[in-house]
Amino acid sequence: MWLIFALLISLAFSQEVLKLGAAVSFTGKYAKEGELLRRGYELWKETVNRRGGIKIGDKRYKVEIIYYDDQSDPKTTAKLVEKLITQDGVRFILGPYGSAQVFAAAGIVEKHKALMVQGGGASSKIYKQGYKYIFGVFNTAPDYGKNLIDLAVSLKPKPKTVAIIYEKDIFSEDAARGALERAKEKGLKVVLFESYPKGAQDLSSLMIKIRAKNPDIVIGAGHFRDSVLVVKQLKQFKINPKFVGLTVGPPVPAFVKALGKDAEYIFGPVQWSKAFNYKDPLFGDTKGYVEAYRKKYGEDPEYHSAGGTAAALALQIALERAGTLDVEKVRKELLKMKVETFYGVIGFDETGKIVTKPMAVVQIQNGRPVTVYPFKEAEPVYPKPPWE
Repeated sequence: MWLIFALLISLAFSQEVLKLGAAVSFTGKYAKEGELLRRGYELWKETVNRRGGIKIGDKRYKVEIIYYDDQSDPKTTAKLVEKLITQDGVRFILGPYGSAQVFAAAGIVEKHKALMVQGGGASSKIYKQGYKYIFGVFNTAPDYGKNLIDLAVSLKPKPKTVAIIYEKDIFSEDAARGALERAKEKGLKVVLFESYPKGAQDLSSLMIKIRAKNPDIVIGAGHFRDSVLVVKQLKQFKINPKFVGLTVGPPVPAFVKALGKDAEYIFGPVQWSKAFNYKDPLFGDTKGYVEAYRKKYGEDPEYHSAGGTAAALALQIALERAGTLDVEKVRKELLKMKVETFYGVIGFDETGKIVTKPMAVVQIQNGRPVTVYPFKEAEPVYPKPPWE
């Protein structure tokens, strides 16, 4: 009798489960970035569950995340997101890594009127399709290039020429065009603006052109593997610009591991920095987030992980404010949102694009990325010393 009573009590107070879904790159070209994104999701999930789950209306929900490996392939991303929605019954999606992957997922989410909040894709193309069910916590890709140029022209002696190379994909070209636009605005002479094929493993032809032009600034727009390749080949061809700025790679811990001392003094734009100083409803503040990440993973967070946590946190806040699992009501709360978090102020325009937070630039100094613009953990080292 007592056993039955205890069982009934247990059932009465059993916690509901909210299943979220994510198709993330655990293998393939974007495996490094995908793993960092997953870390951000997992830190959020464990923190929320440890505090009793998400309160939606009069219920509390424990969070579970169903992961699939999209193998860094957008077509696979689309198939897996459709599986999450139609077979696993997931209505709320945490985004994949990579603009092409996010773009592929967005069409599926829109078709089924599910809801995706993502911190892995920055291409402005995502927000030009008229989608209503996609929200992103990354500033759009042109800001990556613009921030690098803004920093470069603030330094002395002021650079005069720039070469811009980019991987032929929707994020990288977007970032490169942001750099091109800002360079022209600032009066820099653009001596080279050229793409290379996606997945390229040798950039010798571009390096010969760069060496001939001898620019003050070299900007490379690509992903982690591209960043490592560009540095190796700049050194190989004895190209010594005053300023090297690369997207995605420099803040990723594996960048320094891959390059050693050759990573020193390379600049990289970031969506978030631990130099930010904001209050947060879940972690207390930016410092609290950094400490929680260090405790779990044994190293400092960088922006891919922070973007994942911020996307999940934005969804959590919208769910709590809506007080329901109704997708339309949660979507409306995201549109109304303007909330301070460890990541910055999160607020979206009508296209689902974040419009309320800054970016920053880091530089590798003494084997680690430090923020040098516009928030400063250290002064930028410039001009860059020649390769050893």
